[in-house]
Amino acid sequence: MYRAVLSVVLIGITVLLIGSCDNKKPQQVAGGGGRQQGPVSVDGFIVSERSISENIEVPGSLLPFEETQIRAEVGGRIVQLNIDEGAVVTKGTLLVKLFDKDLQAQLRKLEVQLKIREKSEERSSELLKIQGISQQDYDLSALDVENLRADIESTQIAISRTEIRAPYTGKLGLRNVSLGAYIAPNDIVTIIRQVDKLKLEFSIPEKYAKEITPGYIISFQVDGGKSHHRAKVMATENSVDQNTRTLKVRALVDEKHPELIPGVFAKVNLQLGKNEKALMVPTQSVIPTARNKQVIVVRGDSAMYSVVETGIRDSAFVHVTTGVSAGDTVVTTGLMAIRPNSKIKIVRITNKK
Repeated sequence: MYRAVLSVVLIGITVLLIGSCDNKKPQQVAGGGGRQQGPVSVDGFIVSERSISENIEVPGSLLPFEETQIRAEVGGRIVQLNIDEGAVVTKGTLLVKLFDKDLQAQLRKLEVQLKIREKSEERSSELLKIQGISQQDYDLSALDVENLRADIESTQIAISRTEIRAPYTGKLGLRNVSLGAYIAPNDIVTIIRQVDKLKLEFSIPEKYAKEITPGYIISFQVDGGKSHHRAKVMATENSVDQNTRTLKVRALVDEKHPELIPGVFAKVNLQLGKNEKALMVPTQSVIPTARNKQVIVVRGDSAMYSVVETGIRDSAFVHVTTGVSAGDTVVTTGLMAIRPNSKIKIVRITNKK
């Protein structure tokens, strides 16, 4: 009897426990399914047009405006040397004189012969007037005079080739010859440079080739210098170098400064790729993917993904060439928590220039 009563009690307790568990489960499910997720709070940026340009720095070299290696046209012995190293000479100054006494003697001989032939030609002219000689005889006499004059001119040219003169006003370099030395046409006597103005030579990437035109003003600094200098573009090469994909540019430096020495290295600063209506967005708003780049654009209260192409960038902003328009609002925070068509709430809007 006791065992029967105990079994009935145990069965009742078990039924009560099972019923209690079944009552709790529906309440938990109902409570979990009733949660609703609200819109994501984010910051936004209003896209607007602004002026941008890309600042690039390229290496360059300062060159003398003109530089000429002084050589002799003919071989000979130096009998006069007027090269003062480092001095400035004017155009036409005699720098070197070679031995020419043999040519001078030949010239005097020809000049004497010319005088004799000219007298003979004058007598033949008088005889021709009274028909004392034929026209042919007179023509031969006149031809002798012209031949001598041509020989004299040829000798004078040969004498001038024994003189080396400054081709323009410039500064002389170090001389490589001494008085009395014999020099050949391939020997460099000295170098003269026109340094009252200089040339700046540098190269730019091919994508900027159309932006550099004659008259363009550039800024540069020389290696170790503290001052900024200016130069005006004179000309560019007529084609892009196929090996380096760069365009060579030459500019005029019409400035006198102790820092500006021919041959020194220069750092050329350029503002290229200028765009007056560029659309800029914060760098953090661009989402890179395997195939493209995207930004999240706000449409009403929803998020829309837009594929973009980018250009110039700096530390804070990037130029967007396609994919957004002026006036669009792009999301700048909470990007990882947003899915397409998600509901979003803009809590702060910026539009920094």
